[in-house]
Amino acid sequence: MNSPRIILLAHGSSDKRWCETFEKLAAPTLASVDNARVAYMELAEPSIDTVVGEGVAEGATEFTIIPLFLAAGRHLRKDVPAMIEDLEKEHGATIQLAPPIGENSLLGQAIREVVMLQLEETPA
Repeated sequence: MNSPRIILLAHGSSDKRWCETFEKLAAPTLASVDNARVAYMELAEPSIDTVVGEGVAEGATEFTIIPLFLAAGRHLRKDVPAMIEDLEKEHGATIQLAPPIGENSLLGQAIREVVMLQLEETPA
């Protein structure tokens, strides 16, 4: 059985610089996880629909969405689940929505590391 395709989901913005930030953050994952892609919920491409459609065209049937969000607000509680329901019907795929990365304690440790590095760089 094939492992699910991984979709790193960011909100999206019409400002390309905003999207580039998420693409840089996703780069290590994209380089080490086969069939992982970045997708945007709105305002940017590729959209979730584009990524799922391309995956299904390549034979994928299972997807896991990892939200690059700090917390589960309205988008992750209502909008994205509704999008997933529509995509599953349209493409005949199974799509699992993981918790947002902000709920993972590893992100808290990464933030701590960034703060500690900043403190080391700040002149006394």
